[in-house]
Formats: sequence, C-alpha cells, structure tokens
Amino acid sequence: QVQLVESGGGLVQPGGSLRLSCATSGFTLDYYAIGWFRQAPGKEREGVSCISSSDGRTYYEESVKGRFIISRDNAKNSVYLQMNSLKPEDTAVYYCATTQYSAHWYLGRFDPYAYDYWGQGTQVTVSS
Repeated sequence: QVQLVESGGGLVQPGGSLRLSCATSGFTLDYYAIGWFRQAPGKEREGVSCISSSDGRTYYEESVKGRFIISRDNAKNSVYLQMNSLKPEDTAVYYCATTQYSAHWYLGRFDPYAYDYWGQGTQVTVSS
C-alpha cells in the first residue's frame, strides 16, 4: 500500500537549517506530485512547497521563498525539503503528501484536499 514516512525534524535555533526527507513506497513516484505541508498548533494545515512529476517544476508558499528548497529523487523514491534561515514562525508539524499527477494538479497544488496520501508528520521547532 501507499506509504510516506517523514524524517529529519527536530529542534533548531533561529537562522539554522534542517533537511526533511519523505520516503515513499507502494507506488511509482515518477507519476505522482508531492507536496510539503505544515500545521502549527491552533492553525490550519497550509501548503509550503510542492513539486510536479511531469517536469519537476517547483512551487513555494510566499513566506518560504528563497529559504526552502524542494527536490525529488525518483530512483530513491524520496522527496526532500531543505529548510534554511529558519524562523520561529516555521515551527510546526511538517507533512509530505502525494497525489497522482494530472493537468489539474497545478490548480490545487497547495490545497490539502487535493492530496490523497499523507505521512505521519515530523515536528520542526525553531527556538533559541
């Protein structure tokens, strides 16, 4: 069955970096788009970054542009989120999610309801 497992979260000081990994199994990653989402306490889940399957095009939510980098390695069935210059407001549980790529994916690329499968999440805490 489809599985996604996040890792790499932890406690980091402001200005620091973390690299999140999303290991996938049960499907062929080449044909699936991947999104990274986060949810802070008391807030709704929001899209952070996503990557298409067809051309590897990447997208970022405005607050993380220039700081986060999403990448995928289909041969390793993995997707990564490099997070630099972390801020306290980046503190949240981070999730990776996937859906089979389609031409309509772009329209809902940051919509959690557009994704079919989710990992269990990994906690990222940015604090001094």
